[in-house]
Amino acid sequence: MNKKFLTLIVSIFILITAVYFIFKPAKKDESVVFWTLQMSDFSEYINGVISNFEAKNPDIKIKWIDVPFSEGEKRTLASVMSDNPPDLVNLNPDFSSTLAHKGTLYEIPQNKLTQFNKEILNSTKINGKHFLIPWYATSAVTIYNKELFNKTGIAVPKKYSQLASDAKIIKDKTGAFITLPNITENDTMLKILNKYGCSGSDVISSDSCVEVFDLFKNLYTSGLIPKETITMTLQEALEKYMSENIALINAGANYLNMIKENAPSTYKVTDVAPQIKGELGQNDFSLMNFVIPLRAKHKEKALKFVLFLTNYENQLELAKLTNILAVNDKTLDNDFYKKYSNGDLQGKARVISAAQLSQIEPSFKTRKNQKDINNYVNYAVQDILLNKSTSKNIIKKLSENMNALSR
Repeated sequence: MNKKFLTLIVSIFILITAVYFIFKPAKKDESVVFWTLQMSDFSEYINGVISNFEAKNPDIKIKWIDVPFSEGEKRTLASVMSDNPPDLVNLNPDFSSTLAHKGTLYEIPQNKLTQFNKEILNSTKINGKHFLIPWYATSAVTIYNKELFNKTGIAVPKKYSQLASDAKIIKDKTGAFITLPNITENDTMLKILNKYGCSGSDVISSDSCVEVFDLFKNLYTSGLIPKETITMTLQEALEKYMSENIALINAGANYLNMIKENAPSTYKVTDVAPQIKGELGQNDFSLMNFVIPLRAKHKEKALKFVLFLTNYENQLELAKLTNILAVNDKTLDNDFYKKYSNGDLQGKARVISAAQLSQIEPSFKTRKNQKDINNYVNYAVQDILLNKSTSKNIIKKLSENMNALSR
């Protein structure tokens, strides 16, 4: 064969090969894309779960992205409307419910969710269907100042009606307020109303439900809860508790760490009790969950991974790293949630919180336009405390606004 011809053939082959690689379609990333909300402090744990999952499922790769909490909803909304959303997203139930009502979430088969606490699972249903996969929960306890209560000779209130009747005794004998209820923050008032069967727009304006609003109005106008109640958050109430200006707060067990670190003298006289209840006797709780967007490319793989992430072992490990409550039924039955040592205040709070998850029904359910509903309720509470009109008139208007949002 002619040497020049051979050189030409080789050159053409090299050129064709080069062109192929230059214009070859990029290989698609087939990883399951998994978003969390501000969990980078627990990267060792999450990366460990991912490694264990990939070792057991070599055909599935997980790509973890941690999103700042403040950007979670905005970025999620943009992504689920696109053609390439993440496969698994960590959200709260309020926003998850909004997305479900918009028809952007994948329905999870009920038979895939058998490992979870049944009462929590029931609370997450939307129109009888499952779109949310629970990850972890919190259930507030009553954190109280033993010294202040000892001065009065009264016990820590178990119900809001008792709190109302004890408020004057605490104020007269200690100079402190009994509490600073953060009733205009997020869905706090609605959760209290739910404990009286009053969170629905169809019943909220009934006489018995108006009485719940008036309980707080009477405390406010009598000077038995701080004037700051009208705007203050739980974080601000915590500061008043640490300075011993209030006798109790209803908060998650994680707040005990803050008290211990920032007000050790107050921590020494602090104890915990079950959360304050209403007439129905159930407890409230908060949840963080996952959703799978309807347009996700790897729905089944994402579901397989999230069920692994929330299995007995992984839930127990996360619980021991944090102050959260597991949502896996078997994990909740572990001694970690059943026993605590004398003097272990955080252990006591954890055991009380976990026990409360067995009595959460009827639970507060998020609704379509939940954020707007929260805002209307918060405006109504402020107007009632400031006595801008009769409670009955204000709540009648609130009921109308809630009805309009549910249409």
